[in-house]
Amino acid sequence: MTKAVLITGGSRGIGRASARLLGARGWRVGVNYARNVAAAQATVAEVEHAGGRAVAIEGDVANEADVIAMFDTLQQKFGRIDALVNNAGIVAPSSALADMDLARLKRVFDVNVLGAYLCAREAARRMSTDRGGAGGVIVNISSAAARLGSPNEYVDYAGSKGAVDTMTLGLAKELGPRGVRVNAVRPGLIDTEIHASGGKPERAAQLGATTPLGRPGSADEVAETIVWLMSDAASYVTGALIDVSGGR
Repeated sequence: MTKAVLITGGSRGIGRASARLLGARGWRVGVNYARNVAAAQATVAEVEHAGGRAVAIEGDVANEADVIAMFDTLQQKFGRIDALVNNAGIVAPSSALADMDLARLKRVFDVNVLGAYLCAREAARRMSTDRGGAGGVIVNISSAAARLGSPNEYVDYAGSKGAVDTMTLGLAKELGPRGVRVNAVRPGLIDTEIHASGGKPERAAQLGATTPLGRPGSADEVAETIVWLMSDAASYVTGALIDVSGGR
């Protein structure tokens, strides 16, 4: 039977690349977006062109009512849920912590931590076999920043991804007996739009050249790891934090 997945932050970057690849594998994909409906619809079109089915689902992951509605919409559209790609995340302009204001810190942690926890919670409620679910997979999108710290740039973002790592480890142990595998992918310097949102559109290219592989990564390369973790080929993998960072 064709499986269904919700991808938060699915309208761009790693989320879009994952949606496209899953479409090519025949998945039904819920493409979550916060504001840019045109980008989400473009992702839906790419999924369907690749051979899958998709629906754009609006919602702010930091809003509990929105999160519940997102999962409801996916299940109403496709009749099931088999996986969550917990991908939505934001970064703010480069800054030392001493210069960050409360509004910035609150929004980064609301989206990257609270949002990730809310989405994982809702997936657990619906997929856990002890709650009537059929089991499934959660792939959390963390970052190499969780172990590097991002000093003088994004220590708030790095800290938020450290929380995602910890959630992954604990939730894998919590949900393993309940039929749900939980893993995290930690991308490094990936050439996506997130660097521009942080005020440094050339950051991936510039710093990517300093990695052992000598280049930035692509969203498609990260998507390959995400989709592998969702597949039966990774059936004995849970609680893993997998770096896709070019050796950085």
